[in-house]
Amino acid sequence: MGFALPDLRPSARGLDADTLEDLEDRLLAADFGVEAALRLVDRVAALQRRGRIRGPDALRIALRAEVAEILVPEAPPEATPPGTPTETGFPLREPPRGIAAYLMVGVNGVGKTTSAGKLAHVLAARGRKVLLAGADTYRAGAISQLRIWAERTGADFVAGQPGGDPAAVAFDAIDAAHARRVDVVIVDTAGRLHTRTGLMDELAKVRRVIARKLPGAPHETLIVLDATVGQNALAQVRAFRDAVSPSGILLAKMDSSARGGIVVALRQEFGLPVKLVGVGEGPGDLEPFDANAFLEGVFGSPA
Repeated sequence: MGFALPDLRPSARGLDADTLEDLEDRLLAADFGVEAALRLVDRVAALQRRGRIRGPDALRIALRAEVAEILVPEAPPEATPPGTPTETGFPLREPPRGIAAYLMVGVNGVGKTTSAGKLAHVLAARGRKVLLAGADTYRAGAISQLRIWAERTGADFVAGQPGGDPAAVAFDAIDAAHARRVDVVIVDTAGRLHTRTGLMDELAKVRRVIARKLPGAPHETLIVLDATVGQNALAQVRAFRDAVSPSGILLAKMDSSARGGIVVALRQEFGLPVKLVGVGEGPGDLEPFDANAFLEGVFGSPA
């Protein structure tokens, strides 16, 4: 995932225009996005004018520091930067007592159901009793797939009838969680596009039902994105932002993407933290996003 720096061509007045343009092009090619690329180039130019950048090592250090500021901005002393792992080392919010509810959303084909199953596996390994709720009532295959994940992970399972009301599935899942003394409910939903207004309204209804049934829920609304789609991920977040107000990102297939800059683009444009990343095909291949590991992968170890 390393990021190739342009050849430095400093002039008496700073880095020349060709070098800065080359840097911007490389950032864009690595999926850093327009906003983040412009911010980074402007920062580099400002530091160079002050004599702070005199070679490739200094340029790399400057870029790394600025990206770190985007990914984990400073928070007030009483606050925790978004996406920071909790005391337990896991980045998803949980209520101090009672049931945690996580809603999984996203477009078709990004791996929501697989990600829901992996999340159940990870939480079960942490000692949580999990219930998987199959609220994708449009695809019989999704319900079957989630049922297999429930069996594989030892999770409880609730699903609706094909073509049924997804909000009713969420309603029943919360009731079942109370009855079965479940710790975490993961609600898998059907993929949908913002052009289908009715489906987006339906998704908003699922979220409202969860909130009514369980105060403070959903404790996380995770938008699942495919890391390999690059800048299309930005459009997907825009589509879901108004309907369900995602609290974080689960970035699937991160292991398949050599252009990790999309992590920076998402944070820069939306302020949304990448909370979890899929790093393989196995049940346990879902990890908390580690900003330091990401920075080292892109820019190398700090000096």
